[in-house]
Amino acid sequence: MATAVEQNAITSTLRSWPERIKAFYNDVRTEMKKVTSPARKEVQATTAVVIITVFLFAAYFWIVDYTLSNSLDRALHYFARH
Repeated sequence: MATAVEQNAITSTLRSWPERIKAFYNDVRTEMKKVTSPARKEVQATTAVVIITVFLFAAYFWIVDYTLSNSLDRALHYFARH
């Protein structure tokens, strides 16, 4: 069974819940007023950076994959013959 102190703590927590929710939504509203949307030029620039980066990583991983694949094939053929 819960003691009187625990009951009092639970009751005070439940009673403070509406105030905490109201404070939370006020904080959210305040932070949302600080949010700004990026300009079209900024979006285009970051999109270009992302696309270029994706292609660079794709080329890098293709080269690494090709090199490792050829090295492994050559090693397997070498050891299969000997």
